[in-house]
Amino acid sequence: MTPTELETFLTKLVNGNVTISTMIWGAPGIGKSSIVAAVAEATSLQLIDVRLSQLAPTDLRGLPVARHGAEGQLGTSVWYPPEFLPRGGKGILLLDELNMAPPSMQGVAQQLILDRKVGSYQVPEGWYIWAAGNRKEDRASVFEMPAPLGNRFLHVDVQADLDSFKRYAFGAGVSEQMIAFLSFRPELLHRIDPTRPCWPSPRSWIMAARLLEAGLPIAAAIGEPTETEYKAFLSVYGNLPDLDAVLAGNGNRVAFPTELNVRYAVTVGLASRVATAKQAANAMQWIAEKASHEWAQSCALDIKQQMERRNRRGQFAILIKDNPTLTKFFAECQELIAA
Repeated sequence: MTPTELETFLTKLVNGNVTISTMIWGAPGIGKSSIVAAVAEATSLQLIDVRLSQLAPTDLRGLPVARHGAEGQLGTSVWYPPEFLPRGGKGILLLDELNMAPPSMQGVAQQLILDRKVGSYQVPEGWYIWAAGNRKEDRASVFEMPAPLGNRFLHVDVQADLDSFKRYAFGAGVSEQMIAFLSFRPELLHRIDPTRPCWPSPRSWIMAARLLEAGLPIAAAIGEPTETEYKAFLSVYGNLPDLDAVLAGNGNRVAFPTELNVRYAVTVGLASRVATAKQAANAMQWIAEKASHEWAQSCALDIKQQMERRNRRGQFAILIKDNPTLTKFFAECQELIAA
């Protein structure tokens, strides 16, 4: 499933009070833990993120402490659980990097996942136990998950997805140039390079965006080959048509470009810059008249997301109904305005 679909799935688990332990599989850098954090925030749950690969069994089980018995009787030992485990309230306990933990650690985690307790510790009611891990094919240093442990989970597999990344990136302030580049070269959204320490992934693109804000080169985040391609793509921004005129409703004389990379830059540029429902309607009017249906539909998806993010969807819908060109266009693309 896509990151967006995963977020929806996890949210429905919470809303439906489905407390079955869930394992999230996916390549490094696609945002598994970030999605869990977003679900926790959206549902007002606490989040405890435990990196099992960094713990020893006693770190999770707790430490044995001697308790002296009455005179003439043997004493006993009790297990003092670690402070990071939840004590009350409601939340999500994320066991991250589960299959990077050695078998001895996974064995201790199995009791926590199966019985919701370990040693003398009991997971409180109202807490969800989810886990995350990488797959062998992602070149991660992982251990085989024991069959009994795997059978305790629901299993979901998440893949990198450009539409999901764009939805996040528009809201996170990622530059339109970067989003346009990835729309043009979607295969570079996530490409593991075993010969290099840095390579492009959704996580590293967000890091690259922060580097750009600071005026720094981005090779340290995504690698030199990808940075070289990105720099070459930036040259197309000198050939963009007048997008401000389009947004202002004065795009009659503005032509839709013929170059493929410039087309991607234009569609993303319009979606990035729309701030009002009127600008969104002007942009859609122009591209519906000037571009093929494929390009208009791609731009419409991004503009729709921007209107939702800015709480302008209702105003945008009214303008669509009052515009015969847009009414006809969206009637042919009902999935774009479906609730």
